[in-house]
Amino acid sequence: MNVDININFIHHIDKICANTWQKLNSSSCPFLHYYFFNALEKSQSVSAKQGWQAHHLVATTHNEITAVMPMYLKSHSWGEYVFDWDWADAFKRNGIDYYPKLVATIPFTPVSSDKLLSSQLQMNELFEPLIEHCQQQNINSWHILYCDEIKTALPEDVYQRNTVQFHWFNRDYKTFDDFLNTFTSRKRKNTRKERLSIIEQEIKIRQLKNNEISQQDLEFFYLTYQLTYLKRGHQPHLNYEFFKQILANESDNVLLIIASDAEEDIACALFFYDDSQLYGRYWGCTKPHNNLHFELCYYRGIEFCIENKLKSFNPGTQGEHKIQRGFEPVLTHSYHWIKHPAFKMAIKDFCQQEQKHMLTYQQQCRQVLPFKE
Repeated sequence: MNVDININFIHHIDKICANTWQKLNSSSCPFLHYYFFNALEKSQSVSAKQGWQAHHLVATTHNEITAVMPMYLKSHSWGEYVFDWDWADAFKRNGIDYYPKLVATIPFTPVSSDKLLSSQLQMNELFEPLIEHCQQQNINSWHILYCDEIKTALPEDVYQRNTVQFHWFNRDYKTFDDFLNTFTSRKRKNTRKERLSIIEQEIKIRQLKNNEISQQDLEFFYLTYQLTYLKRGHQPHLNYEFFKQILANESDNVLLIIASDAEEDIACALFFYDDSQLYGRYWGCTKPHNNLHFELCYYRGIEFCIENKLKSFNPGTQGEHKIQRGFEPVLTHSYHWIKHPAFKMAIKDFCQQEQKHMLTYQQQCRQVLPFKE
């Protein structure tokens, strides 16, 4: 690393000027915008109390900020989606602290992007400064999640992990039927049957973008968002104030799709989008209906991409049921360093075996895609 570059860590995003952040950010991804992280912190959805202490990396050259990487000191592993609970459990069984750990990620958002905002630094140049910082500050590990793949050789004690997500790709389709015609006859018939069932149930669907979303619409969305989490037995990660701030600040990339039955709203799905990609984020319902989840979360999203000429659609993590609906398996990448020497080899072996498994799993998923050969 250039000796003139200094690395520091700040505990509040407002220590960085919004204009400086956005100058460093060359991505159109909505989750990398300054206002997104600012809303997380201002709403207290992300805070030390929640186990997400902001610890953003800032690199300066001659007193000018040349790089930023959003990071958090964490006392748990919730909201990351690259699961290391087994690692934490192994540490605990041996009477060793796994936390605190330092994590570079977008909270509660498993979307791949270059987490380092800079035109001057490369991700691998930060490995050694991060290791040094963790050793000095008694931080037990660092993790860089859902980032672009690093092509260069990794240091001996930095490990790569992969997961598989299912994404939809727009191959210049003009209509949904154009896309559906790439399916085998049986899969095409099944998808049409699912979509037809929404009409037969007399469910009405409306699509709202940005300032078309009223406070009443947002309140209904948040009700269903809460219900989704409560059904799983825990509180939602994000509070209402977060979503309110998102809509109030630069809300030019939000899509809300709401379903109603007999004039009563019953379900909705919230998306974000940029100039090339749609991101499915949250779904919830007050009343279950056959195939409604597929319609709102997948089929309407695909139609939106086709109509707006977006190149791809990331509907969220996990979910093998997406495969038969035309979502293809893609690998994600993350990078990890563990301080405790006794666990290094075991974790390295785990990561290597996991990589092989994920590559095999990706190929197995490809074999059951619905497309014609």
